[in-house]
Amino acid sequence: MLGEATKVTFAMKGLIALAFAGSIGMTFVVLACALQQYNNWWPFFVIVFYLLSPIPMVIARRYRDEMQASSVCHELAIFITTGIIISAFGLPMVLARAPRSQPVIEWGACGLVLAGNIVVFITILGFFIAFDSEDVDYSIWA
Repeated sequence: MLGEATKVTFAMKGLIALAFAGSIGMTFVVLACALQQYNNWWPFFVIVFYLLSPIPMVIARRYRDEMQASSVCHELAIFITTGIIISAFGLPMVLARAPRSQPVIEWGACGLVLAGNIVVFITILGFFIAFDSEDVDYSIWA
């Protein structure tokens, strides 16, 4: 019985740490949009990439073949997820450079969005690593 309590405590601490890290990353993105010298809400569109990035891996996990360590579906999901993550890093850079005479966002806002991207994507990766095991007993959260 003590082992179950320890497992629940460890899972709760991990979930709290992931929630804290995610809120820090989102704070960077909101600061990039809301600070007075930037005052431009275009960088907030990276939220779309945060929402899209876990979807291919969730779908691939649903159709994973237990016999093979790697499958075509899993590899395709990794490829699509990589494209989504690269797009999330590319969007603020493009917004900071184009058009050259009057960029859409400032480079400081771009830096804050990139810092937020790093934190949020590491948080998403941490969630998949922490809660990827098949032996998770979902009744411990009820």
